Amino acid sequence: MDVGQIAGLIAAIAFAILAGFLIYPLIRLGKLFDQIADTVRQTGVHAMPAIDESATTVRQVNQSLKDVNRISAAASTTADNVGALSDLYGSMLGKPLIKLAAGIYALRVTLRSFFSGGRHAVQGQGDTENWGV
Repeated sequence: MDVGQIAGLIAAIAFAILAGFLIYPLIRLGKLFDQIADTVRQTGVHAMPAIDESATTVRQVNQSLKDVNRISAAASTTADNVGALSDLYGSMLGKPLIKLAAGIYALRVTLRSFFSGGRHAVQGQGDTENWGV
């Protein structure tokens, strides 16, 4: 054997030892990849029902929001109608009632001054004491 063959033999033995040392980590790495694949598969199996449930929940929430929108629209319409009705009562009944009350008060003051002989005719003007009597 010459020197080149001995060097080749040493290199081959070193390569075989290196390959022997690398086989174990490569086998473990393969097992790790298998476990990762199983985990991903199980995650997908468990994730699909959760996604389906979340889609169902979102649909139910959307339906509830539609109901809330209908209710709030009805409440807004009711508030608008109540406001219009109170404006109608104010314009139809409020102003005439104020005029009627003022007329009745003027009639009362006039009758009081007439029956008291005119004593309160000048005094009754702007007198707040006589309002409640």
